[in-house]
Amino acid sequence: MDILPTRLRRHRFLRDPSVPTITLIQHSGESYTVEAADGATVMEVAIDNNIDGIIGECGGCCSCATCHCYIDPAFIGKIPPRGDLETEMLEFASSEAKENSRLACQVEITEELEGMVVILPETQL
Repeated sequence: MDILPTRLRRHRFLRDPSVPTITLIQHSGESYTVEAADGATVMEVAIDNNIDGIIGECGGCCSCATCHCYIDPAFIGKIPPRGDLETEMLEFASSEAKENSRLACQVEITEELEGMVVILPETQL
């Protein structure tokens, strides 16, 4: 039995447990835990939540490397591997590419990524 009145269940401050959350951590250490709709990309989630550190100049077309990020190693095996184009673009990223480097426009949110941590580099291109 749900004890909350219907009008309270509809308010945004009551989190829908079926919507995954991810945490984005800026280079400064400031972190943001935000809802991430299933099917959205990490880049879209960052931009939609006005989180500095993800530019996404190309709009998510994997052609600019301005959404470089580091995925928590605990989650790297839960996302598809980098494609050749993404790997090439990461070579142009102004921040150091590492094994867990990804372009945020290429990482699609799924329920399996609930709680994922994404670290943003000090600078983008």
